[in-house]
Amino acid sequence: MSVYYKEFMSDDEAIRGVQEFKTKGIQQDDIYLVTHEDYRTKKLSEMASANTVGLSEQGLGTSIANVFNSKGAELRSKFEELGFSQSEAEQLEKRLDEHTVVVVVKNAPPHLS
Repeated sequence: MSVYYKEFMSDDEAIRGVQEFKTKGIQQDDIYLVTHEDYRTKKLSEMASANTVGLSEQGLGTSIANVFNSKGAELRSKFEELGFSQSEAEQLEKRLDEHTVVVVVKNAPPHLS
């Protein structure tokens, strides 16, 4: 099992994407939603019943450090905590700058790859 992601161009597509993952047997606890804006991430995760990257994923030290980091550094840190390499996290953060929504599946089964 590994980490998998899919990008969506709109909020509605992202919500449908989360639902599609669930119909493929992915557990809600393994689905994370990330956008560039905190309020948008929170709103979409509630609407789609997905997770956000928080204290339990990052740990206290990283969460506190993110308070002082730039938004880009905070997002890269979140992607790394989900299991992406530093270079993958940088690429995903750049995609968020273009207003995409990234849905991440942790512990992704091989059929998603």
